Amino acid sequence: MHVNKGTSTMPAVSVAAGCCPASTPANEVVEDIFGLVRILSDGTVVRSPVGPVFCPTTFPENHPSVEWKEDVYDKAKNLVVRMYKPSPAGGKVPVLVHFHGGGFCIGSPSWANVHAFCLRLAADTGAVVLSAGYRLAPEHRLPAAVDDGAAFMRWLRAQSSASAKAAEADADAWLTEAADFGRVFVTGDSAGATIAHHLAVRAGVAVAADDAGEAGEQDQDQVTIRGYVLLLPFFGGVERTASEQAECPAGAGAGSLLSLDVLDRFWRVSLPAGATRDHPVANPFGPDSPDLGSVDFRPVLVVVAGLDLLRDRAVDYAERLAAMGKPVALAEFAGAAHGFFLHEPGSEATCELIRAVGRFVDSCVISASEAAA
Repeated sequence: MHVNKGTSTMPAVSVAAGCCPASTPANEVVEDIFGLVRILSDGTVVRSPVGPVFCPTTFPENHPSVEWKEDVYDKAKNLVVRMYKPSPAGGKVPVLVHFHGGGFCIGSPSWANVHAFCLRLAADTGAVVLSAGYRLAPEHRLPAAVDDGAAFMRWLRAQSSASAKAAEADADAWLTEAADFGRVFVTGDSAGATIAHHLAVRAGVAVAADDAGEAGEQDQDQVTIRGYVLLLPFFGGVERTASEQAECPAGAGAGSLLSLDVLDRFWRVSLPAGATRDHPVANPFGPDSPDLGSVDFRPVLVVVAGLDLLRDRAVDYAERLAAMGKPVALAEFAGAAHGFFLHEPGSEATCELIRAVGRFVDSCVISASEAAA
């Protein structure tokens, strides 16, 4: 196996055929994430090509009422998007932009569990779902993933603009014939939910600046973001919460892969070198984080799992936004563990989660119609 030596700022990458090469005193494994990503002491990053055991091949690859395809939205970074649409769409339908989880270090739109969930999401909500990839740490430390999320939204705006100008050569007709760019929602799972939060903040700061007459020329596009859905958001902080201190809540069972050690490891290898878990990307209420009170938030749905170590942070996030007068709703699945809808995409709990997302989408669309009237 050929490996390249890393630098102090950008570890080298190698794909192992199987396990990581035998460690030597000069080149031992210093970080290991589920055997999928290993960092050696010389800075080399070894990624396994073998899919994770929690993505069984028994998950469905297709759905009878959903069409899907994959495309590259950023050729320079080789970032892909899997696009799903109801079949037949029956006219223009809402768009759900989705970012997968994985602690910013693992995960992909092509993983079987992410794919199966997006199939169900498109089928049961009747919406176009766009599952966007982003660069992963430690090769690309934060805020790279958030920047890629913003880049995907620019790609979506380009699609809408090209479609509005009937310049189909520059737009994907397969997407634009079904997508209602006036009803766009940004969703994310775990780390993807954290990306969604930061996109909401960036958009809200821009709107607030525009209202104050401080913004420059705005993009002339057809995309209107109606709301954000944060599914079990991956937030952090130096001070432990009660749910983190509980380590493994009773009843979480083997289905939950998240432990306090794993949480800390994700943050260690994804945050900028030397940063703590109070870094603004990790902690929305950290000492250097932006003041969310001044942000013009679109409606936000925060979904939490009762047996999740991250539960308390997500609840605190929702409660603080509500106290600021922001349009936020909280939905809790008391007996569920982190990632429950990925481990069992066909379960009743997953069905209810998707119904909750559908109700949120409908409520935002109705509210927007009433405001326009």
